[in-house]
Amino acid sequence: MLILVTGGSGSGKSEYAENTAVALAEKEGLPLYYVATMKPYGEEGRRRVARHRRLRAGKGFETIECFANLKSISLPGRGVVLLECLSNLTANEMFEPEGAGEGTEAAILEGVKELRKRSAHLVIVTNDIFSDGITYDEVTRLYQERLGRLNRELALLADQAAEVVCGIPLQLKEKGV
Repeated sequence: MLILVTGGSGSGKSEYAENTAVALAEKEGLPLYYVATMKPYGEEGRRRVARHRRLRAGKGFETIECFANLKSISLPGRGVVLLECLSNLTANEMFEPEGAGEGTEAAILEGVKELRKRSAHLVIVTNDIFSDGITYDEVTRLYQERLGRLNRELALLADQAAEVVCGIPLQLKEKGV
């Protein structure tokens, strides 16, 4: 099953996604894998990584760092995978030297499809960065456009999709449950 979880900054989407992954793993007796995509730049980046580690501490996740080239991930076994998050992965693929550059969308979609094949369940966290009303520079707009297309494509592929608002998950799509 593929589950897409979106929401704004601080909405509770990560906690919801983690709890969803843990519940699936417990229900089916499967291992948990956390695919971390954020490169911790600067103090703020280190604080965010530390916060996410605290949130998932004791939940049984094995962390796999993957900043780009998602299809290269080798899972230790078939289990429940939490990909945190698509927004960071998109930025890394676009802007990092090891990233896919112009091929960002295709590389991410191919990677997600491969990861989905190798896992029993895949939970993907993404961000809603599209409704702040700010006009951005050309590079940021390109990032937003690519992330938006990826979000739409993954929502189509997903068995479930939820938006978390103020800690409350709103089910946008639900099939096969």
